[in-house]
Amino acid sequence: MRPEKPEHAFESPRPAPLHGLTDHASTSYDERLNQILEAATGLMAHAGYERASMRAVAKAAGVSLAGLYYYFDSKEKMLFLIQFRTFSSLVSSLREKLLGVSDPIEQLRVMIRTHVGYFATNMAALKVCSHELDSLTGDSYEETRRIRREYYDLTRGIIDRIGDVYVHDGTLDRHVATMSLFGMLNWLYRWYDPRHGRSPTGVANQLAAQFLQGLLGKSAI
Repeated sequence: MRPEKPEHAFESPRPAPLHGLTDHASTSYDERLNQILEAATGLMAHAGYERASMRAVAKAAGVSLAGLYYYFDSKEKMLFLIQFRTFSSLVSSLREKLLGVSDPIEQLRVMIRTHVGYFATNMAALKVCSHELDSLTGDSYEETRRIRREYYDLTRGIIDRIGDVYVHDGTLDRHVATMSLFGMLNWLYRWYDPRHGRSPTGVANQLAAQFLQGLLGKSAI
């Protein structure tokens, strides 16, 4: 028996398809699920997890409260899926974009462009993921920590390779460098709005240049 995927372990079970129905039913389910998660993400980002009640999420999503409970039997399961989908997407995208990139400095630029590019269109998810990990409990907390750790390890590996190639005096605390990078990137939701003319690529390139200059000095960039 195949183990259940973590993403689905905390969802309400999808009903079995009725005889004679096409894939439209499955598509409608996914569309409504995404609609609910988008509404929940926006509400949690604006009001905070504790104040984003199931009734408020249902109203924001345009579904009845009973309809919401058909998809999720708790608010925590919504928060888990928001976090898990976000970091799964980031990990998958970063792994794909790093293929064939051998220079660690260029790998760092790729990581920053990937992060900024994703959250430029998912700013509410960035705020929720930055603030609400500790609102999860039990298995949902552990599984979210695991996928977040996978993203950290990918980024830390890049920092390690930069340190191995460019920093030889033993002064670079690689964990501090990695967390400083995430601190810079995860603050984007407080000030960055791509609608004001700054492209995600332009912002990412400047952040990468500033981070690398602080890490290595001008001569190493």
